[in-house]
Amino acid sequence: MKEKIGIVTVSLGLFISCNQEKTVENNTNDNTTNKPKVETKTHIVPPSFNSDSAYEYVKYQADLGSRNPGSKAHDKAVEYYEKQFKRFGAQVLIQAANSTTFDGKNWLLKNVIASFNPENTNRIMLCSHYDSRPFCEKESDPKKKQLPCPGVNDGASGVGVLMEVARIIQTKDPKIGIDIVLFDLEDYGDNGGMPDTWCLGSQYWSKNPHTAGYTAKFGILLDMVGAKNARFPKEEISTFYANDVVTKIWKAAKVSGAGDYFIDSESGEMTDDHAFVNKIAQIPCVDILDYDPFKNSFFPHHHKNSDDLSTIDKGTLQGVGQTLLEVIYNEK
Repeated sequence: MKEKIGIVTVSLGLFISCNQEKTVENNTNDNTTNKPKVETKTHIVPPSFNSDSAYEYVKYQADLGSRNPGSKAHDKAVEYYEKQFKRFGAQVLIQAANSTTFDGKNWLLKNVIASFNPENTNRIMLCSHYDSRPFCEKESDPKKKQLPCPGVNDGASGVGVLMEVARIIQTKDPKIGIDIVLFDLEDYGDNGGMPDTWCLGSQYWSKNPHTAGYTAKFGILLDMVGAKNARFPKEEISTFYANDVVTKIWKAAKVSGAGDYFIDSESGEMTDDHAFVNKIAQIPCVDILDYDPFKNSFFPHHHKNSDDLSTIDKGTLQGVGQTLLEVIYNEK
């Protein structure tokens, strides 16, 4: 994950809770003899997100160890994702391709794609990366710098939320098509180098989608969505390419009671998987990313050996997961 700092603007957010289905009628004229046309919007109450379940999916990945390319944990993680998504009723594809990282090493990247209601042309895309960074350059100890990062918040948290969303989709059909894409080789980039050294899995998928001519109404990327006191600002690439989707998600967060996480502040553009989904696949995609725009920094354990299971907070998983369900089940 490479960042580019932008200008920060701040405003206050509001909490709105919704516990039942509501119908809103907009009347512009109370004259009963000449009633205007009434617009009716029905709010669908989504299923409840289970943060305990999501936490267990995160823990399983953490227990495997660092999922850096070439490791046994990486291979086992792919097997786990494929098995679980199939158990949830998805059509699963492992998209494999040869890829070369900035240091000249060759890898077999594996993107995992789980599709629900594949026949439905009305689709949205949910995504996260699952790989761990193979070195921890932010450590002060030279020996620790050479070790692969655990990548629990940075990778596993987003996957855990999406796995719980998949489980819920199996229990209640959202009546739209959903594609969950887990990208590989997101975090093997060159710090200080070119942006395209990062996000190799999403670059490949964007040029070679799993279905010919694939498109979606919009996409939502999760990255580092499990830490305590996480804050998700409105990232610059997201607002440029998909501002209406940003508005939709932030409104859903307020309805879900997660407004404290989805702050009404802006960050600079981030080199993340959504950048290539937007620019290459031309699918408007929003990055939900833990970043402090006031300190211009990621969460404290970013690219460190301390990004382990202790960084994960169930409240944050709950806020992100319930917000996603609010968006999914109210999408027409």
